[in-house]
Amino acid sequence: MADRTPATARQRLLPLIAEAQAAQARGEGAGAEALLLDILDLAPDSVPALALLAEIRERAGRRDAAEALLRRIGQLDPNNLPARLALAMALFCQGRLAEAEAQARDAIRIAPLSPQSHNLMAMILTEAGRPQTGEYHYRRVLTLTQERDPILLANLAWNLKSQGRMEEARQLYRESLTLAPTVRQTLLGFARLEEADRRFTAAGAVLDMAETAYPADPQLTLTRATLLGRTGDNEAAVALLDRMAGNRAGGLGPGELLEKGRLLDRLGQYADAWAAFTEGKARARALSGQTYAAETVAREIGRLKTFFTASRLALLPRAPPRPEEPQPLFILGFPRSGTTLLEQSLSAHPQIAAGDELPLIQELAQILPRLLGSPLGYPEALSELWMGDQREGLDLLRDVYLRRVRQLGVLGPRHPRFFTDKMPLNETQLGLIGLVFPASRLLHVVRHPLDVMVSAFSNHFTHGFCCASALETAALHYARIMDLVAHYRAEMPDLAYRMVRYEAMIRQQRAVIGDLLEDLGLDFDPACLTFHENRRYARTASYAQVAEPLYDRSVGRWRHYRAELAPALAILAPVMERLGYDTV
Repeated sequence: MADRTPATARQRLLPLIAEAQAAQARGEGAGAEALLLDILDLAPDSVPALALLAEIRERAGRRDAAEALLRRIGQLDPNNLPARLALAMALFCQGRLAEAEAQARDAIRIAPLSPQSHNLMAMILTEAGRPQTGEYHYRRVLTLTQERDPILLANLAWNLKSQGRMEEARQLYRESLTLAPTVRQTLLGFARLEEADRRFTAAGAVLDMAETAYPADPQLTLTRATLLGRTGDNEAAVALLDRMAGNRAGGLGPGELLEKGRLLDRLGQYADAWAAFTEGKARARALSGQTYAAETVAREIGRLKTFFTASRLALLPRAPPRPEEPQPLFILGFPRSGTTLLEQSLSAHPQIAAGDELPLIQELAQILPRLLGSPLGYPEALSELWMGDQREGLDLLRDVYLRRVRQLGVLGPRHPRFFTDKMPLNETQLGLIGLVFPASRLLHVVRHPLDVMVSAFSNHFTHGFCCASALETAALHYARIMDLVAHYRAEMPDLAYRMVRYEAMIRQQRAVIGDLLEDLGLDFDPACLTFHENRRYARTASYAQVAEPLYDRSVGRWRHYRAELAPALAILAPVMERLGYDTV
């Protein structure tokens, strides 16, 4: 499709569009919009008019209208780079990362030498938890521009921090601040780097500089409160947040409320903590519009259960392992169940590299239909493996996964025997994992479901179709996932599945970790018991907890919130009985 406005008409419209641009520049948005609507009545396919109207509506906060206009431009002029970038940025700002990535990819296809396209792709990939690939695109921008832009350097530093490459990130932040000493986002990112790397004095010094330039900035205040909490001064942190609430119309935002709740929890003020969690979650829903996609989840789980049955699986091949390659060790579990603790413990062993949250199994599910040449979606496309010319299709999926692991730099300079894949809720794809890696260990971390609910309700995460936006939906998703796991185990009894209880890791650390290492054929290493000395940065909300020696204060935490957890208990009671957890 293309702009069908006659060339002569387009020429006559140019002065009117210029007039609308001038009105917009003078701050007369309503007048500019009225003029553009008149133009579009005469020439509904005018790309310049559509683009300017999209810009006006985006500035006015009318996101849906702006998005519709940008998509219309994409239909009329598929190679329109500014519109493609504008749509990608709008989707990115809304947290719709998969859609934003698709638009950014198109932008790079349109203009492979465009620094803006690569920069936006880098931002999206870093935010989506794929910083290694994002780093490539940031470095492409540096090559294409031949400039040391301070904002770009700070963004690359944040990317490297996300990979745990702290010293490299630190050097880039210093260079960025030398070039531009008072950029707020750079100072904020640098302070958060130092806090995450346990350099609390250095973090405080950076915050001092930032707060001099930006007094009473909410994000800086939140970072200061987090730092105070890390150093044990919880009362001062709460007081700081309370002062901010009193000085700001509308009070605290979602992240600030959740942080306050966690601080109050540590102080034993449980009623006030739960009130802060509740308000924080409510404000997050109101601001983001994100709620649990219950119908989508039910539909997808139904498809998985229908396909992955013993009768179908008996007809499917299994991919043989590549013994010369390091093997994946899948650490499964609901967010906040203790998976980071297990990964930090195991990855302290010299023969186990930490992969962290690898998105690769979900990527395999997405590309599987194309790789197998199937007209069906996943999981139904696996039926192609019944065909004689696709019997080795799983070998291809295995090799794609292992190649991506190498590309992401998971293995580092050494050649370990194992690497971890700790993507939250990978247990939804136990069927696919069992076909592609039938010999790989599946370590499913299980924790008291009500403790999981308290932790999920006190933190922000979007895994699980935004289930943690409310207590009841977090409980519903947990119950659905555990039911799906039970289905897989019943239909696939040959899975190399092993349940690891969080409470046992806490109370019998030496026995649990030693048993797991023995099962992997590895000698015990005492470093696995001092996981808190593992300098690797854990890229999850648990990064601070796993930097401390083992403690048991999170076991039975739910007891402080018995009454508040009643709605979740009604949903989780059958799962708790099956897992052997009680409410005593």
